[in-house]
Order: sequence, then structure tokens, then C-alpha cells
Amino acid sequence: MVNKSKSDIIVGVISDTHGLLRSEIGRVFKGVDLIAHAGDIDRPEVLKSLREIAPVVAVRGNMDSSKWACDIHPTETFEAGGIMMYMLHNLDAMDLDPKAAGFRVVISGHTHLPLAEKKDGILFLNPGSAGPRRYDYPISVALLRIRDKMPNVVFVELQL
Repeated sequence: MVNKSKSDIIVGVISDTHGLLRSEIGRVFKGVDLIAHAGDIDRPEVLKSLREIAPVVAVRGNMDSSKWACDIHPTETFEAGGIMMYMLHNLDAMDLDPKAAGFRVVISGHTHLPLAEKKDGILFLNPGSAGPRRYDYPISVALLRIRDKMPNVVFVELQL
């Protein structure tokens, strides 16, 4: 579990890189306190490069089946900005009630579509895909700012 409890922090949220870490990520995530990768990493070099920017919390996605990914858990919990977060790759695999468990933010990937939606007081966040383009979906990441325990999301669309 990672603990980042400052009262004003920024988490760079990324998913579905599928082995591609775009050069823009360094600029977009510059100064973030933490990076959350919601799976489908595909290559360990992606995580290594992200760790050069900030500490990383990552989960294993359905495409992360190689031996290098065996030590990456399918779910992670962490505190950032004084609130608890739960991360998994595919939201359909969630096997807990996030409100009952005390989570304020649930981070996922898998769909390749950016989404920030509040349900029952929980922010469900999918940054979209930062990897190779799929269909006509945007290529995006998210910046999750937590100030005074209030999460706020900004999506950043990446260029090709």
C-alpha cells in the first residue's frame, strides 16, 4: 500500500499503454506526486520509465500475462491526499462494495474510454487509453487532484 497523505496532491492516472509510453507523458505528468497505472502495461520498460517521473502504483491487466507481470497484483489500494482509493483493470471484476470498504475513488482501465462519474459518493475514474489508438477513441490520461480530501479530475488528450 502506498501512502501519500499531503492535503494537496496530484496523481497522474494512466491505463492501457499496451507497451507504448508516449513522449508526452513526461511533460503531462511532470510534478505529479504519484502515478497510478490501471493495467495492460505489456512491457516492464513502461513502468521503469514512469518511475523516473514519480512513484508508481500499478495493477495487472488482462494483457499482462508474461512472466515479468507475475508480481503485479490485479488490485491495489492506496491513500492519496487523505482519501482511500481502489484500483483494478476491469471494473466488471470488482468484487467489493467500494462505499462499504471506505473508498472514495475507484480507478480502472480496460474500456479505452475516459470516464469520470460519481455514483453514491464514489468517483469512478477511467483515464482512457494512452497506448495505440483503438477505433476512434481518444488517446488520453487523467490528472487527479486531491485538495482538502476532494478529488477533481482533468483529462488530457494526447497527440499521435
